[in-house]
Amino acid sequence: YPEYQLFEETVYKDIAYGPHNLGFDEQRIKELVYDSINFVGLSEDVLDKSPFELSGGQKRRVAIAGVLAMNPSVIILDEPTAGLDPAGRNDLLFRLKELHAAKKTTIILVSHSMEDVASTVSHVMVMANGTLAAYDTVANIFSNPDMLAGYGLDIPQISSVVNELKKCGISLSDNIYTVEKAADEIYNYI
Repeated sequence: YPEYQLFEETVYKDIAYGPHNLGFDEQRIKELVYDSINFVGLSEDVLDKSPFELSGGQKRRVAIAGVLAMNPSVIILDEPTAGLDPAGRNDLLFRLKELHAAKKTTIILVSHSMEDVASTVSHVMVMANGTLAAYDTVANIFSNPDMLAGYGLDIPQISSVVNELKKCGISLSDNIYTVEKAADEIYNYI
């Protein structure tokens, strides 16, 4: 719950905390704060507010902005979309993909949501009993639903729908793990 780690009297000060401790000058801190708040999709008018006046989703975004303001080369996020509405979830995942593409930041996303995993990452690590059980591309991991089930995981829901359509004789590609890909396949089938 990163939103419970907010402690400064304003959102600005909370985001600036890390860069300040890293020794950045005030102008650079200001740039980092504004870049980070914009990146996470919050308006700059929240910067003067107390973090405790914000919604849960806004608090989560502020906490992530505070991390981003330090320009880390690696970010580990544990269930970052928990508590966000579907639009907020999709927006945050899209922004994380943008961050990776723009800055080559390594992002480790811990999630039980196979939909989030399928739409966001390129490689998957399956952890079980504190050990690495599998590591491969999204396509290779999700092509083995029995292995995933053995670890209490499932393929994305859209993959199950596609598999049922295929059982009904509809010819669709393998390796469909996102709604967008399924929509394209179904559209091309029609």
